Amino acid sequence: MMILLMLLLSQIACHTHILRCHVHDPQPPLHKYYQPGDLIIGGVVSLTFIVSDPLAFDVEPPPVVYQDLSILTKHYQHILALAFAVKEINENSQLLPNFTLGFHIYDSYFNAQRTYHATMQLMSTSDRFIPNYKCGIQSNLIAVIGGLDAQTSLHITNILDIYKIPQIIYGSAPEMNDKLPGLSFYQMAPKDDLQHFGILSLLLYFSWTWIGILAMDDDRGERFVHTVIPAFSKQGICFAFIEMFPRINYSDEHENMINKGVKMYEVILASKANVVLFYGVSYSVLFLIWFPYISEFGVQKSYINPLKGKVWVMTTQMELSILNYQRNWSIEMLHGTLSFTIHSKELHGFQDFIQSQKPLSSKEDGFMVDFWQHIFNCGFPNRIQDKVVGLICTGKEKLQDVPGPFFEMNTIGHSYSVYNAVYTVAYALCAMTAPRLRPKARMKESKIKHFLELHRFLRGVSFNNSAGDYISFDENRRLLVGMDVTNWVISSNQSFHRKKVGRIAHETSLGRMLTVSEDAIEWHNWFNQVQPTSICTEHCQPGTSKKVKEGEPFCCYDCITCPVGKISEEEDMRDCYKCRDEFYPNKNKNFCLPRYVSFLSYGEPLGMSFSFSALFFSLITALVLGIFLKHHNSPIVIANNRNLTYTLLVSLLLCFFCVFLFIGRPQQVTCLIRQTAFGITFSVVVSCVLAKTIMVVLAFLATQPGSKMRKWVGKRLAHSVLLFCSLIQACICISWMWISPPFLEVDVHSVHEEIILQCNEGSVVMFYCVLGYLGFLAVISFSVAFLARKLPDTFNEAKFITFSMLVFCSVWLSFVPTYLSTKGKYMVAVEIFSIFASSAGLLGCIFFPKSYIILLRPELNKREQMIRKKC
Repeated sequence: MMILLMLLLSQIACHTHILRCHVHDPQPPLHKYYQPGDLIIGGVVSLTFIVSDPLAFDVEPPPVVYQDLSILTKHYQHILALAFAVKEINENSQLLPNFTLGFHIYDSYFNAQRTYHATMQLMSTSDRFIPNYKCGIQSNLIAVIGGLDAQTSLHITNILDIYKIPQIIYGSAPEMNDKLPGLSFYQMAPKDDLQHFGILSLLLYFSWTWIGILAMDDDRGERFVHTVIPAFSKQGICFAFIEMFPRINYSDEHENMINKGVKMYEVILASKANVVLFYGVSYSVLFLIWFPYISEFGVQKSYINPLKGKVWVMTTQMELSILNYQRNWSIEMLHGTLSFTIHSKELHGFQDFIQSQKPLSSKEDGFMVDFWQHIFNCGFPNRIQDKVVGLICTGKEKLQDVPGPFFEMNTIGHSYSVYNAVYTVAYALCAMTAPRLRPKARMKESKIKHFLELHRFLRGVSFNNSAGDYISFDENRRLLVGMDVTNWVISSNQSFHRKKVGRIAHETSLGRMLTVSEDAIEWHNWFNQVQPTSICTEHCQPGTSKKVKEGEPFCCYDCITCPVGKISEEEDMRDCYKCRDEFYPNKNKNFCLPRYVSFLSYGEPLGMSFSFSALFFSLITALVLGIFLKHHNSPIVIANNRNLTYTLLVSLLLCFFCVFLFIGRPQQVTCLIRQTAFGITFSVVVSCVLAKTIMVVLAFLATQPGSKMRKWVGKRLAHSVLLFCSLIQACICISWMWISPPFLEVDVHSVHEEIILQCNEGSVVMFYCVLGYLGFLAVISFSVAFLARKLPDTFNEAKFITFSMLVFCSVWLSFVPTYLSTKGKYMVAVEIFSIFASSAGLLGCIFFPKSYIILLRPELNKREQMIRKKC
């Protein structure tokens, strides 16, 4: 289930002024036939590395003619990367001039017992298993490289930590805690936290918030699930399903494993989640490849539907590797997979090295013949028997023609880590054995001290490899390296290749951690090359907000329209919000529009019409005043109290001019004076009318024989009435200004589309007191004038005052409900209209008949007419 690769190095013998390297004879030749579990030895030995690699499985697939089909040939590249690195170092006279590297390879089968056994063999003589005892040919163990599986690495480090032997792990490292040893291993792959961050960043980049998880049913898989669920949930990602699949183990568990696979298949098939996060070990992809063929493993189903397109997100541990009996199986379901891999670059000369490997010439490589037969599905004569059934291997087959799931020519991430691991130890050994650091007196130190010293140099190692990448460890003995995001591309002829479409930088890098070339990604054919979506509910469009469905994950929700006065500008907003005061929601409630400031301006038609009307009525009033001044000695002017008439006309003129205080942009000054100016001027107007009415009544009574009212007739009474009534209104206005004066107000709540710039009346009670007092005066004037309307007098104006007061009272009675039912500038317009209507009513009803007589009927404007009428 797991193969351990072992590297070997030479021993050094130093003499005075002469440095000579002694190389032992090679180990006995390799076993003629490699079987799982055999010890594979090759190369020249002295110092030893170990590297573990999943190359075989302890399963029972259908039998074939030549080889055990449970071997994963894809990972043979890891071994070649090891051999290539050793070859380069041995040929480099500058790096380790006095050493020769070699390597051993052990098979652990993903089994704890065999892993411990293989590790203990390192401390034993090559032909005897006696721990801590070595005799005969010696190999100086320097470091162990392995393994690809975290559990295997943990078993190895439990032994190596006792001897302080460094372990360089090129796959997943075991999780560290207080119970685990931590001295003896160094990690060539990024830590899991970086991978978790990369997966989360990728999901958020594509807005995939509804995903499924498939994880291996072991401690590491459970730890992965328990880690990512809370972290992903905080970022708004929900889980459609979380399934734990079993490890591929012994044959008596196959039926149970397949039954679990059937259930998972149905769950995935029924799920609407288009993205599935897949976490496992290197061979876990085999589990996915079995899905479309579950019925062929003895499970009878009434229907087996093909798995619809999914975006599989793979973690760094996994590679696309298949077994020989799966050679004709379709892997199209994996097209478009996004896989996180250890950052790698192409190694100069590595592909040439791979192509140079031939089964008939590589006598020291015990893997080559079996690998060749598996990879090309052929057989060599004279393996077990001279007779070969089927295709015969010629040894001239080309590895570049092998499908990608079986073997790749390009450097894959784990092979790149193996390569870097070998060089890491070589550079540390070079630094440790430098003459200035390794005097002859220290050669007799114990091996434990040698290993501890090597640890010190490993922690400080730093170099640029042949691909130009900087290799160095952080304080936690993890390589400072990022990850690549690769896209699995599977063609119609089942050929496989991978494309780098993104990068996750390590923590110390500046700028964005995740970069993705979205246009370079090829998605599964199911999605028609359109970026897949994976959400529980369709996006809530702007103008709506999310409402979580009761009893379901928070990613599943209903979309509700924003309430009045609120908006949502983005998709999937949890709540709507109000616009700022200077903005208001548009009709669709998806963005804010700027409000315009609203007031009754001179530039708009309404303001212009009011302005012209005010000027027109002012001109008419001034004209009437001029007429009366010109004819001030005429009987009709004298008969109606000239001073009150002039005062009334001037007050009406001021009332018309008062309109201009209500038009234009409100200011604090205009807000303070416009209502008081309106109230006082109208009080003067109504007081003049009241005084005129009283004078008419008193004049009639004074003409009666023996009347005592004659003494009351005169200017003093009229002026007293005018002054007293106006003074009361002035006192009310002064109290208003003292208690709660009007002020400038910005109203952003009354009308959504407008910012109303208006004058707040301050005290509404005082405002209606002003209106109420005007109404009180108007009612008294109307009542007195109504009673005196039929008095016999040619120039009796009581009947005109009656009509004018009727108009005045009608206007201001209708003003109150109309004023209260309007907002903004229309409130101002209502008040201006009321001013116009009441003022024009007084002007027309009282002065139009008199002006008519003065201008057009002068014959009636004579004293004789008044005397004759009396007679």
